[in-house]
Amino acid sequence: MGRMYTPGKGISKSAVPYRRTPASWVKATPEDVCEHICKLARKGTTPSQIGVLLRDAHGIPLVSSITGTKIVRVLRANGLAPEIPEDLYFLIKKAVSVHKHLERQRKDNDAKYRLVLVEARIQRLVRYYMTTGQLPPTWK
Repeated sequence: MGRMYTPGKGISKSAVPYRRTPASWVKATPEDVCEHICKLARKGTTPSQIGVLLRDAHGIPLVSSITGTKIVRVLRANGLAPEIPEDLYFLIKKAVSVHKHLERQRKDNDAKYRLVLVEARIQRLVRYYMTTGQLPPTWK
């Protein structure tokens, strides 16, 4: 699939291992991993940062192969999941920062255009999350 707002059609990406079982060198138990995830979430770490920290600091390559569930599902089971999805949160944060920039620099036409594109992406994501039930229908 091509990009939304650029002409690129890049296919460069990393592949998740086909094997669903954890690697033989991983010694972590599912309980330990869930405990690490909850501890990091209580500190205010986002789910993607939790995955990076577990990979880099604790030697856990893929949480779902060990626990059988994804990081956000573990957080949701423990009542620690963020109220809005992470990608939507960061798009809203980006739109707010561009809007603040436009209050100071009103003639920045490129920023105006980029704000339109970011807001369109936000609307697409909100529509998707409402249909999947991750956001309430009355969310604004």
